[in-house]
Amino acid sequence: MYYNDNTLIYLDGEFVKANEASTDLYSQTLHYGYGVFEGIRAYVTEDGTQVFKSHEHYERLKRSAELIQIPFAYDVKALVDATDELLRRNKLTDAYVRPLVFCDPNMTLARPNNVSIMICAWEWGAYLGDKQLRLTVSSYCRPHPRSIKIEAKVCGHYVNSILATNEAKDKGYDEALLLDSDGFLAEGPGANLFFEKNGVLFTPQLGNILPGITRATVLELAKELGLEVQQGLFKPNELFEADSAFYCGTAAEVIGIASVDETVFPKAWKDSLGKKLQDAYSKRVRETSNVLSKN
Repeated sequence: MYYNDNTLIYLDGEFVKANEASTDLYSQTLHYGYGVFEGIRAYVTEDGTQVFKSHEHYERLKRSAELIQIPFAYDVKALVDATDELLRRNKLTDAYVRPLVFCDPNMTLARPNNVSIMICAWEWGAYLGDKQLRLTVSSYCRPHPRSIKIEAKVCGHYVNSILATNEAKDKGYDEALLLDSDGFLAEGPGANLFFEKNGVLFTPQLGNILPGITRATVLELAKELGLEVQQGLFKPNELFEADSAFYCGTAAEVIGIASVDETVFPKAWKDSLGKKLQDAYSKRVRETSNVLSKN
């Protein structure tokens, strides 16, 4: 699904065939989830395939590594350039890019001595599809920010996401909605939450959520469109009383939410602020002047 016999990946400064690459089975990342990653998208524009906010993603990758004390000696610009070259060599246009920083063999719980970096890419549609989602409030909560670095995109954190997603799907829903440890709205397993009420957008504040780059883009677009956005702590009942809602993330892009448990949002998606932002986002990621690297 993700690669074939000719697919190349970037591994520690070299382009190698994906099916010939290897890693040590004693890697600290494999055993303990001690690694960091990113998700980046490339889009077709009038000037060719370009990567959206590549620099911001690699800066966050660096910051994630620093937050959890993983050595990061890589140059961000070099990683941006390597991503462009990887797409060229694999002849990818619309694509999803996955950088991963993983640790060397180490069976202790101490910080690693050495790390490696891998970048792979494949064609991937919108992660959550293109139909409005049916959500359920998860029995799992987001980890407390004093227990982990919640603002870092860490491999091991996503066990929480997997558990929540599987629980939701086993109950017949499309995806989960997680609360924080105090019962306030947090985010989806891999996307940030926005909801609309009386012409105003609301979104959980930073602190108990991943600071999504797509979330930041949606906030930029909302400002440009003159939309009021309030960031804060919100209880589930405030979402249940909303007019509409949506998730956003690099993999999911902007996707409408039809319902949460038994609550169906009354506003038609086509008339919602989410739809307006979905259209604006789709346009923005394909505008040459608003991307940071070019293929």
